[in-house]
Amino acid sequence: MADGLYAEALTYAVGQRDLVRDVALSVTPGRIHVIVGPNGAGKSTLLRLLSGELTPSRGTICYDGEPVGAIPPWRLAAMRAVMPQALRLAFPFSAGQVARIGLDGIGRGLDRRARDAILADSLRRADASHLAHQAYPTLSGGEQARVQFARALCQLAAGRTLAQRQVLFLDEPTASLDLRHQTALLDVAAELAEDGTAIVAILHDLNLAAAYADTLIVMQAGRIVARGLPAAVLDDDLVAGVFGVPWPVGRVPEGGRPFILPRRSVTGRSQR
Repeated sequence: MADGLYAEALTYAVGQRDLVRDVALSVTPGRIHVIVGPNGAGKSTLLRLLSGELTPSRGTICYDGEPVGAIPPWRLAAMRAVMPQALRLAFPFSAGQVARIGLDGIGRGLDRRARDAILADSLRRADASHLAHQAYPTLSGGEQARVQFARALCQLAAGRTLAQRQVLFLDEPTASLDLRHQTALLDVAAELAEDGTAIVAILHDLNLAAAYADTLIVMQAGRIVARGLPAAVLDDDLVAGVFGVPWPVGRVPEGGRPFILPRRSVTGRSQR
């Protein structure tokens, strides 16, 4: 039986268009897998397929050798958690109530005190403790994202009482966060990976992707066009060919991690 999450010949079509096409992917426990690519590349669709939210048109998705479609929802909720791009609620729930949703009906042998402790720890790790009693709809986009991260952490912690191996899916988790909270969220993801959780994250910032990814997955037009260590994948030709910008890729001395150096497309303008 294979360990972890894997997909074979994965395709998702809407009408005559393949949003994801013939993807083969293995998600290894204890590693951070970062998906990058331009808008419309199929990144979010792939993540939704892997998490079981969407049913593929063709292909197979398995968790530890078991087809995802055959896993009961209550077990799947213990095996994986998802932080979507955005989740706005019209109901006047508090931030703490929204985070606690991650605990509802998940886990075994957890009394009220244990669930309260998980909630408090998850809010703390997401730097959202001070938001717990505020109305969720009144929060900023970044504050809501941190509460959603806390909800996912709650789900993983409760699910750990049932599932030995887990996957955390993060769909553009840093999009609305300031610099401090971007790195703080990804640092917590890295801590989870060190404890054995598989992380699958979509990031648009290539420098963050290069800094945190154990495996970088590059998508274009629904296909995976490159994967591997960031230092092996990111180069000038890939950035130009996939993202359409002539930005050079440099290397920093420590570990040879690549970084992308933005530069203006229009030259010759005087500096003021």
